[in-house]
Amino acid sequence: VFAVSGFLRVATGFDIGLSTKCVVIPKEMDMCHKIGYSEMRLPNLMGHTSMAEVILKSTPWQHLAHTDCHPHVRTFLCSLLAPICLDTFIHPCRSMCVAVRDSCARVLACHGHSWPDSLDCDRFPADEDMCLASLTTEYKYLDKVLPKPACQTCPAVEEFFTHTRVLEVFCDSNFAVKVKLSKKRTVFGDQEYNIECQVEFITQGSLLPYETRSMIQQWLLINENCTQRMTPTHRPVVYLLVGNIKEGTILVNQVYRWQRRDSQLTLATQKWRYHKCL
Repeated sequence: VFAVSGFLRVATGFDIGLSTKCVVIPKEMDMCHKIGYSEMRLPNLMGHTSMAEVILKSTPWQHLAHTDCHPHVRTFLCSLLAPICLDTFIHPCRSMCVAVRDSCARVLACHGHSWPDSLDCDRFPADEDMCLASLTTEYKYLDKVLPKPACQTCPAVEEFFTHTRVLEVFCDSNFAVKVKLSKKRTVFGDQEYNIECQVEFITQGSLLPYETRSMIQQWLLINENCTQRMTPTHRPVVYLLVGNIKEGTILVNQVYRWQRRDSQLTLATQKWRYHKCL
């Protein structure tokens, strides 16, 4: 759950001349690993003074980072929560904040939160100042090509179906992905999901299989209320997600629970190789 409103606050008036120290980025902040540096300044730019406070208050943002709602979401968040250990603090540029906000606010909205006032982009320096730069032309190109998952009403899990009906659904869809879901509790008691996309059945068109897997993983993280419904216990569960890509948006339309005794789904996927849609 993105309990962000009370967790992050801009340290207004925070004196960066205060005595700071360099510490190793803790393992609990995995979103800030492999971003080009391994040590952070403490206190950070959010005014968090202890490592325990940093870990606790960064936890809700880990979920947002894992949705990959923007290529620079980790850089942006980590520059505030785990700033690089240099002689001076380097803020993210205002343009980076705007780009991340415009892409990631929809994810927060899906969880019932608005972009927090504490991350008001007007508070960050303009690009001509010394700050972390923003978008690349490469991302702008990819942004037009790769569809994005949408926050949507959860489709009901289909329980009664025949293989012929499933084949009809396949014919009307752009993708069908078999996913294995499981959840675990973190040390802070919130839920984390292990998502394993196993098999692709429907042609992805111009999309590569790994891109489709990544997009479905993002859909499951963005639509976490759906993922919670599909993982009622901590036992792994397998589903078949079927949907369409319309106007650059990924929508999941049907969800089938894949159980071992379900011969209809197995039969449908076997027949699909040779099936000719009307």
